[in-house]
Amino acid sequence: MFSARAEEVIHLHPYEIMMIFEPRLTEEEAAQLIGRLQDGFRDLGGEVAGVDNWGKRRMAYEIRKQREGTYAVFQVRGEPATVKEFERQLKLNESVLRFLTVRLDERRSKASAAAGPEPVAEEVG
Repeated sequence: MFSARAEEVIHLHPYEIMMIFEPRLTEEEAAQLIGRLQDGFRDLGGEVAGVDNWGKRRMAYEIRKQREGTYAVFQVRGEPATVKEFERQLKLNESVLRFLTVRLDERRSKASAAAGPEPVAEEVG
């Protein structure tokens, strides 16, 4: 007795999540926090494709009376519900000052990867 949906296909969408952490964290503490966040996203059923740790940077305006923050960008793949739950967890984490999640356009990223590098426009005159 098989149902019509014997195997449900799960489609994971690509996202980028930029986070700003407390500037008081040392490099080791920031690396540990990033590792815990990666594990947390995987535990929710998502995939972490890559992480860029930008280090400590000066912010354009104060957040919670802080002028600096440690920046990190996660490239992830997951279902919308997974990303929503991860965002909820980020809101509860006191070490995270701000975050921004952007869903990437799969068609555009696949087309640009297939087309190769874009030509550079030259200015004449």
